[in-house]
Amino acid sequence: MAVIVKYIVVRNGEEKMTFATKKEADAYDKMLDIADNLFEFLEGSDVKLSEEQMERISLLLAENRETVMPILRGVNPK
Repeated sequence: MAVIVKYIVVRNGEEKMTFATKKEADAYDKMLDIADNLFEFLEGSDVKLSEEQMERISLLLAENRETVMPILRGVNPK
């Protein structure tokens, strides 16, 4: 019999994703934290978006933060 360790990212009692390594699970959890913070930022802005739009934009930016960060710093994207 084999023992398999799985790391499960849980948010608000809901399983979001399962990973084979703690490092991958931590990275995904951090991405979700960033998306949550972006959602709150969008929600508090003057821009009127639906909840679904804010969620999709937040996840898009969080998932692509390595590309977005230089853009926000004023560097042209590659």
